[in-house]
Amino acid sequence: MPTHRIAIVAAMEREVRPLMRAWATTSLEYQGRRFQALAKEHAVLVLGGIGPVAAANAAEAVLAHSGASLVVSAGFAGALHPETNVGDLVVPEVVVDAASGLRYPTSGGSGALVSTWEVLGPAEKIELAARYHAVALDMEAAAVAAVARARGTEFCAAKTISDEQGFAMPPVGRFVDAAGRFQTARFLAHAALRPRLWTSVGQLAVNTARASEILCESLEAFIANGQWAGFTSIKETLPARSHAEGMAGGK
Repeated sequence: MPTHRIAIVAAMEREVRPLMRAWATTSLEYQGRRFQALAKEHAVLVLGGIGPVAAANAAEAVLAHSGASLVVSAGFAGALHPETNVGDLVVPEVVVDAASGLRYPTSGGSGALVSTWEVLGPAEKIELAARYHAVALDMEAAAVAAVARARGTEFCAAKTISDEQGFAMPPVGRFVDAAGRFQTARFLAHAALRPRLWTSVGQLAVNTARASEILCESLEAFIANGQWAGFTSIKETLPARSHAEGMAGGK
């Protein structure tokens, strides 16, 4: 694989589907595993799977192969800020690992993104927002940031909101396998027999389609000119003391 300046790690095809129609499809192998990837100009994007383990593996793979000077964790996120809506682009200035408490500063942005190990409901989102003064949550950014820090590679994150603060997610977490793959057929069969899920499943499909389009437009703009199209600064940030500690790599 040729050298790329920007490496992007995403979890699912659904997050970057518009790019799959325009970028060259490729693949890379790392430690016995093959990863699906996309390439365009000086950027390469790898699909790693859902969750921190899958994201870390994908980040290791793409950095080992690409020679990139910047790695971006890109994908969907859940809103923690009440004024953050579906399709909003979140580019945080710091990513927090909720499991370890470690904080990872990024190459630029506003507010905090929290990475968790599971999909959370509305009440848990409110608790997480209060604890970290964060604007959004995801499952992969902190893992990618940890790999970037270990390799001395610049890091940033770009996430589009797919579920707002009060949205009750359907039980998608139980349909992710050990490799981070979402088992779509099993999930749809489960939802089909439970009418109470139909509204949320339908709304989530609409939300993710919109989030994907905006995310991909933003990635294209960033690759072209280094600017995040559609990024709006959110004022919620970590307390000053915690942020300073995060810049130093502390807990």
